[in-house]
Amino acid sequence: MDNKILIAFDDSENAMRAVEYIVNFFDTHNKITLFNITQDSATLCDMNSPELTPYFKSQQTSFCTLEDKKKSLVNSALKKAQKKLIAAGFEEKNVIIKTQIKKKGVARDIVKEAESGYNTIVIGRRGLSGIKEFIMGSISQKVFNLVKDISVLVVN
Repeated sequence: MDNKILIAFDDSENAMRAVEYIVNFFDTHNKITLFNITQDSATLCDMNSPELTPYFKSQQTSFCTLEDKKKSLVNSALKKAQKKLIAAGFEEKNVIIKTQIKKKGVARDIVKEAESGYNTIVIGRRGLSGIKEFIMGSISQKVFNLVKDISVLVVN
C-alpha cells in the first residue's frame, strides 16, 4: 500500500534530516509532500500608512529584503529536498512541493493539511532554541498533541 506522507519542511537541518530519514527507511512508491508554512510578510511590506511609527517606516525596506531572502532560502531548500528524494528513486510526480501562508498557526496548519488525506506526518524534532522551546513549545510537540488518527514521525 502506498502512503501519502507529509513532511513539515523549513530550511533547517532538522527538516533535511527528516527528508534523509524518508530516503533511508521508506519505500519509493510513497507519495511525498514537502509542506512549508510561510509568514504573511507581504502585508507588512505593502503597508503605507501614516500611522506607522517612523522607526518601522525607516526599516521597512530592510525588513522586506530580509523576508525575500528568507523565502529564497526556503525555496532553495525545498528544491534540494525534492531532488534528493527523486535521486533516491521516488517518482518525480510523487514528490510535491506545497507552500501556504500561515492561517491559524504553523502546527495547526500542518495538522489541517495532514487531515486532507495523509497517512503520516514527518517532522524534525527541533527548530527553536532551548529557551524558546521551553516557553513556546515546539512545533513538533504541538503537531503531535493536535493530530488525531494520523501517524507522526518525529525525526531527531
